[in-house]
Amino acid sequence: MRVLVLGGDGYLGWPTALHLSDSGHETAVLDNFARRGYDRELGVQSLVPIEDLDTRIAAWEEISGQHIAAYVGDLLDADFVYRVLREFQPEAIVHFAEQRAAPYSMIDRQHAVYTQQNNVVGTLNLMYAMAEIDPSIHLVKLGTMGEYGTPNIDIEEGWLEVEHNGRKDRMLYPKKPGSFYHLSKVHDSHNLEFGCRVWGLRVTDLNQGVVYGQQTPQTARDSRLATRLDYDAVFGTVLNRFVIQAVLGEPLTVYGAGGQTRGLLDIRDTVECIRLAVESPADAGEFRVFNQMTESYSVSQIAEKVAEAFPGPVQVDHLDNPRVEQAEHYYNVKHTGLVGLGLQPHLLSETLIESLIDIVAANKDRVDVDALLPTVRWQGGLKTT
Repeated sequence: MRVLVLGGDGYLGWPTALHLSDSGHETAVLDNFARRGYDRELGVQSLVPIEDLDTRIAAWEEISGQHIAAYVGDLLDADFVYRVLREFQPEAIVHFAEQRAAPYSMIDRQHAVYTQQNNVVGTLNLMYAMAEIDPSIHLVKLGTMGEYGTPNIDIEEGWLEVEHNGRKDRMLYPKKPGSFYHLSKVHDSHNLEFGCRVWGLRVTDLNQGVVYGQQTPQTARDSRLATRLDYDAVFGTVLNRFVIQAVLGEPLTVYGAGGQTRGLLDIRDTVECIRLAVESPADAGEFRVFNQMTESYSVSQIAEKVAEAFPGPVQVDHLDNPRVEQAEHYYNVKHTGLVGLGLQPHLLSETLIESLIDIVAANKDRVDVDALLPTVRWQGGLKTT
């Protein structure tokens, strides 16, 4: 199958492209390198050194014998999007090409506007290109579990059967996002469902939980194939950050009481979920939603797991929560769709944390300790008089 990976230079996009290529698919990547630009803007870097895209692609061809085509450009450039689809003629598109950090979207007005414009308009350009050039293309779009928020009812896989005043209907599950980034993903989901319903597009929306880890079977084959490992308080995920703090002898920084519960999954499961979705496409006109997670833990429970796996003493500090979110909440997520397609999850274990500890220990000299502490507050971007 011909698969185009948007955002194919990123943390998840690059290992996904390798996994698909290694699975026999003719793969291309598209990127505008915005993620590397965020590092320059924030003055941070990936904990694990990463090569430029040309070096990565050449290394993969050398090691695997498989070629990955590359397109450099922006989804906000509609002419570019149309040209790429006509030239590569993908049968499936995997869409990672969005600004992905909630804290980044909450820095101030400019970052909120940028996030919404980049994510929503870029996806709209893609939708129109698909509808006009080839509506049979299957779009696998990375959403987020954060679209749902933390409702006091079970979270279904995208859709909800509702009975109201004696009548029944099936509608998109109500959304309660927690940042302007998560709001952009909600807008995407509604736009894509509209495109399926009105234009006959075929879309799989993967509402992904928090991804942890840094290695897949493909990236582990050569250091030049490594994907990034983010640890800073803007782009770093909580488990990665806790492991780094433990290795450095720094306190694990739990926001608030640590009762916030989130869905998680291993990076190896992320790339496999994408492959399964690509190889079992949605039907024409179908907006299919999978909740892409394997288990859930509270922030405090994650800190406990890191402390148990780390061979030395670990201190936990509770900071004032910079976010506006519930301190304790109900969280029960249905996530059977991908398991039904054949996913065999890697669950969080001490062995996995220990392997992450080894990766961090080998690169600890690259850590900027100041970047571990939160600087973005959900109300801090507001200017009052």
